[in-house]
Order: sequence, then C-alpha cells, then structure tokens
Amino acid sequence: MTKHIFVTGGVVSSLGKGLTSASIGMLLEQRGLRVRMQKLDPYINVDPGTMSPYQHGEVYVLDDGSETDLDLGHYERFTSGVLTRDCNYTTGQIYQSVIDKERNGHFLGKTVQVIPHITNEIKSVIKRMGGDDVDVVITEIGGTVGDIESLPFLEAIRQFSIDVGKENCLYLHLTLVPYLKAADELKTKPTQHSVGQLREIGIQPDILVCRCEHSISQEDKEKIALFCNVSTEAVIEEKDKDFSIYEVPLSLVDNKIDELIVDKLGLSSASTELDITPWTNLIHRLRNPRHEISIAVVGKYAEHKDAYKSIYESIDHAGIANETQIRIGRIQSADIEREGAEKLLSGYQGILIPGGFGDRGIEGKVESIKYARERGIPFFGICLGMQCAVIEYGRHVLGLTGAHSSEFNKDTPHPVICLLDEQQNITQMGGTMRLGSQPAKLMADSKAEAAYGQQSIEERHRHRYEFNNEYRTQFEDGGMVFSGTRPDGGLVEIIEVPTHPWFLAVQFHPEFKSKPLQAHPLFSGFVGAAVQLKQNKNQSG
Repeated sequence: MTKHIFVTGGVVSSLGKGLTSASIGMLLEQRGLRVRMQKLDPYINVDPGTMSPYQHGEVYVLDDGSETDLDLGHYERFTSGVLTRDCNYTTGQIYQSVIDKERNGHFLGKTVQVIPHITNEIKSVIKRMGGDDVDVVITEIGGTVGDIESLPFLEAIRQFSIDVGKENCLYLHLTLVPYLKAADELKTKPTQHSVGQLREIGIQPDILVCRCEHSISQEDKEKIALFCNVSTEAVIEEKDKDFSIYEVPLSLVDNKIDELIVDKLGLSSASTELDITPWTNLIHRLRNPRHEISIAVVGKYAEHKDAYKSIYESIDHAGIANETQIRIGRIQSADIEREGAEKLLSGYQGILIPGGFGDRGIEGKVESIKYARERGIPFFGICLGMQCAVIEYGRHVLGLTGAHSSEFNKDTPHPVICLLDEQQNITQMGGTMRLGSQPAKLMADSKAEAAYGQQSIEERHRHRYEFNNEYRTQFEDGGMVFSGTRPDGGLVEIIEVPTHPWFLAVQFHPEFKSKPLQAHPLFSGFVGAAVQLKQNKNQSG
C-alpha cells in the first residue's frame, strides 16, 4: 500500500518546506523507493497563472501545461518523479470542484459544508497520487499552522490517517528555533507553540525538522522532544545553508532522517544502502571551482529573487557543469533605460534576458541586447527575451525603424512579434497561451544542435506572442538564423546570430528542465561561452 508523508510548517512562512520535501523525496529515491510529490496551496486563486511574481514568485510550468507553484520546481530538480496537474491543488480548485458537483446534483440536495464535502475533496486529490507504481507520496501543505486558510487541508490530512491507517501516514512538521542574540541562546518556545496548535487540530507530528541559525544542543533537543511528544531522535536539526541549497539533503542524511522515515513507515522495500555520492561530488565541484565569471540577468522583477527562481537555479547548474563559480547581477531593465547599458553591464561576461509580461522595462532589455551583440558578449534570451532580441535586431541591423511587438505597440510599422494562430495568421488578442511541452526540430550545424547533441527536442512554453513569419526572409537575409522551429517548420523556436560568439534566444522556457546533476544544455553552453570570453580576455590582456 502507498505510504503518505505530510509536510506542514509553523511559526513563520518561508522556512523551506518545499526544499525540505524535495530533499526527502530525493533521499527516499536513492533508497530505491518510487516517490511522487504534491503541493496543496491554501490561496483561493485557481492557480498562480494570473498572480503577480511579486506576490507568488515565478509560475512553474509542467509538461502538461499546468501553471503551478514554484515549489514544484524544487520537486523536479531533486527527484525523478513525473509531475502533472494532480501534483498541485489550491483552495480555489477544491472549492470550484465541489461547487460544480453541487450544481450538477452530485450531493442529492444535502447541505454542502467544509466537513465533510471540502475535506473529502481534498482527501480525494491526495488518494489520486497513490497507486501500485508509487511507494511514497509526499504532500506539502502550503501556508503556516494557525492560518485560517490552511485549516481545511489540515483537517483533511488528520482524517486521512483514519481512512488509510496511522501506520501508512507520517506527519513531518517544519518549524523555527530562533536565536536571540541578546540572550545568546536558542529559543524552543515557538516550536512548542506551533506543535501545540497542530495537536489542537488533532495531528501529532512524528518528526520535527527545526530550522535554526546555530546548532541545537542535545539539551534543547530533549526539551523539544519532551514538550512536543516526539522521540529525541525525531528532532532533526536543519541549519541555514550559507553556501548552497544543495547541501540540504546531505544535512538531513547526517541527521538520519531517511532511516527514521523508513523505520516509522515500515518501508520494507527500501534499500539498506544510501548512495549520495553524486550529491557529495556536486558540492565538491561547487566548493572547488576552476573558473569565476559574472552573469547579468536583466529583468522586470530583478529585485524579487523568486520571480526568476528557475533561471537562477539553472545558471547555478550550468556553473556546476562548467566547474565555475557564477556571480549573478540582478539588474532592473528600467534602470538600464535611466542609466544606460554601459554603466550597469560593464564587466559582465554574459547577459541573460528572461521572460515576462507587460511593457515596463522593454526598452531597457532591447538596449541590453544591443550592448551584448555589439560587444561580442554572450547573450541568452528566454521567451520575451527572444522577442526583444528580434526587435533589437530588426531595428539596429535590418533598419526596420520602429520595429516592435504588437503586444506593446499596436500601431508599430513593423510588427516583428505578433499574436499568431496555428496557421500563422495574425489574429485578435485574446487567444489562450501556448502552454506546456511542445516539440521542435533543430537546424544541423547550429549552436542549438551542438548544445543539445540532437535535432529533435521538447521544451515547455508559456506565451501568446511569436515571431512574425512575414519578416522571416528579411531576417535570414540580414544574418539571423532560425535554428529551431516547430516540426512543420512554422513557428520559430530558436534564433541565433552565427557571427557572434554566443547570441542565442529561445521562445520556450529551458529553465524548467534543468537539474543540478543534469544542467540544461543551453544554459551550460551559455555559461561555457562566458567562461571562454573571460579566458580570451585574460590571455590577450
């Protein structure tokens, strides 16, 4: 029977439940278990697709086109389990489903209530994750214990152990043990209160993972164990990681959390051996780089780190693959418009323009691309970054004065980027986005093909606008290469400038398929080109 691990959080938000859940998933996979991951979010939005990145961070897109929480990015980067739309549910989706059933007469005239109807719906989406091909389902509950929004989810997982048997469920609570500098000591009371709130709901945690700045003494562990009704070995220390988030699994192994979970859930099929050599080698490469470079990420939401979470992680993965320490400069594209590219981008070995929506900062992105193209600095454009590269090339190389995207200027004389339907005919705004995994074919002997090592690929999309094929011949005659297209040769997926050391942009989002042990080939190629640029300058200088 499928076993279930429920991960909750207390005291404060942003403790790292997603990262901890992903790390546990990875450790259980390394023990030979088949793991699936799930996130239940308490907000009422149906999904994060329409939420501002300032509110929610990036929208993480799955192969099936689901727009999901960024924690699913951690799940995919750390584990090999296939994620689908069943892996992320919100309060909005749960209530929408229940209301639809009520409208269709499913409840036969009964009064629809939070208990049992909402909680039954929540339990049903958890049960959906199990099956003969899954040993362990890890379900993370978003929010913090004590939030009114989380109560139906907590009630549902309380009931769940009654439905499937306590021996098939494990509750892991992530909490904070703060350090008070004035007193020079750790305080366990917030953890006690958080667990107390959980126990009032009817959930007794089996394992406590305690986030802390300083090591927790044995005495404090025993105190937490006593007041929270858990064994001392089930009080797991998780210190802040100043160096890399990829140290988290190793820290959990040091605290024997995998052994604890296997024992408590009676996972007899788990291997007794845990081989995490690839991860220890990864940390070694991170700590002992051969090169050091600087990459500028010029975006609309640069000041909010989670808005481009997968971008930054993918750059780190490429750094690992190239044995390179990378300093990332987060630069507001609007600042480029005010202060100029020369002032803000000088000294960087690579420039990356990520995706986004809205016209704020567009001219700053275009100016940054022009700076990279004219100075031979490796450039990588993603989604809107590709569209800005087309606009820049059209204006400054092909002489298409006023070239723009019809998204931002409906009266542009040269709509080099416009809204297209499946037959590449210009249509009115309002079509649904191109979402999820889509195939593409690559041109032989292109940088894209060299990076991927193959001519057929599949990548994830999230956009409405595309390159306008009416300008395709003009751009090709002007030196731009369309090295990736939809298999029928229609929609443009990748552009390159062959005369440039590395000028490549893509319509899709490669950052969603990069992993720490398997860097995405385009990110790896981009970072490799940046390393080469610095080496060439050092040799010539």
